[in-house]
Amino acid sequence: MPMTISWLGNSSVATLPTLFDLVAKGNIEGHEITRGTHILFAAMGAGVNMNALVYKVP
Repeated sequence: MPMTISWLGNSSVATLPTLFDLVAKGNIEGHEITRGTHILFAAMGAGVNMNALVYKVP
């Protein structure tokens, strides 16, 4: 599981789209996203904001 908290801090529910963008652009070594992959995003932030999304990479 790639992590960014050590250099980006805790950005609550925005952590997942930020991490997706970094991996998709090849900015996190050892991780990649390939075409056709299903990704589950699930997050819980301050104030009990809960979000979930299943995304299929085109």
